[in-house]
Amino acid sequence: MKKLVDPVRIRERAEQYYRNRDYYCSEAIVKTINDELTLGYSDETVRLASGFPIGMGGSGCTCGAVAGGIMALGMVFGRTRPGDEQVKKCMALAHELHDKFRDKHGCLCCRILTRGMVLGSPEHIQQCISFTGEVAEETAKIIRRELDQSGVDR
Repeated sequence: MKKLVDPVRIRERAEQYYRNRDYYCSEAIVKTINDELTLGYSDETVRLASGFPIGMGGSGCTCGAVAGGIMALGMVFGRTRPGDEQVKKCMALAHELHDKFRDKHGCLCCRILTRGMVLGSPEHIQQCISFTGEVAEETAKIIRRELDQSGVDR
């Protein structure tokens, strides 16, 4: 990774992907983090995030944006070898992202977060754009902190 992590730019780009209907929440976050941080994963990686939107494939369970943020944390901090203790750090960061979202919104359950909204309505779309941007930005802040980027482009 060579670029300085810019949480605001990451938020804006992820929101734009959702707003343009290019990608859903989880996909937009994975795509944005990969591209903005020049992680080098193929665009095929977005496919891994395609089952998470609308609360895990439309089931209304865990918010897809949070799932996408956790996937992005794994792209940066996850393990690649059996027994690698790096998984503990990744899990702790995932837990942190989970708890920040839960503390702010009261839950992670998509069907509760969207209660009373019509799927695909302007209200629903706007909320999901907002959640996508919020989680992308928070994910970027965690990455930036953990990489100890002090504002110098690397």
